[in-house]
Amino acid sequence: MCGRYRLAAKERYLRDHFGLDEDPPWQPRWNIAPTQQVAAIRQHPAEPRRIFSLMRWGLIPYWANDQSFGLKTINAMSETAAQKPAFRDAFRRRRCLIPADGFFEWKKTGPNHKQPYNIGLATGSVFAFAGLWDLWRDPNNNVLETCTILTTRPNSLVAEVHDRMPAILDPDDYERWLDPGITNPEMILDCLKPFDATLMSKYPVSPRVNRPENDDEECAREVPAENSVLTLF
Repeated sequence: MCGRYRLAAKERYLRDHFGLDEDPPWQPRWNIAPTQQVAAIRQHPAEPRRIFSLMRWGLIPYWANDQSFGLKTINAMSETAAQKPAFRDAFRRRRCLIPADGFFEWKKTGPNHKQPYNIGLATGSVFAFAGLWDLWRDPNNNVLETCTILTTRPNSLVAEVHDRMPAILDPDDYERWLDPGITNPEMILDCLKPFDATLMSKYPVSPRVNRPENDDEECAREVPAENSVLTLF
């Protein structure tokens, strides 16, 4: 799964990497957690340009009864999302990019301990998770846009820590993933393969990252593994 990540890249890097018209309104975040507002990028439905948006992490399908639905949909398995009721409409019609420059996973190191790791590209540059989004209205007709991160089987680097990893898109696949004209899942499923492990790196980080209220550069700073073990949460 992917339950915590970071996006500390400056606005100009997001603009250039994702082909946006202008710098997006984003402040660096080092410890993004479910139910928080996250950055998402969509294709404009009628114009050849991309749109930057803020969405709540945890997809709430348009037909859901209440917001609590999003607590169990922060991730969607790429192998089954196109068939699951919560995700199948979004998979066909509401796909997005979710920018990041690292994500966190915890490796079990003992009966009651886990070691957090920062995982990202070896270059340290920004990348994109494959995402889905939906629009939900409450009984008062207030609109809430929400999203989920798709996951896939792990590559060799991530498999040492976890049995799933977020589906990281190749930049060459951004256009196809966002294309609103593609509604057949079979035409885009190949975008969701495990990312090339040789282009990624990981390192141990402090247990500070275990608490969402800790949101600073220290959460992603490398530390010796033996000094960063935390109680199982």
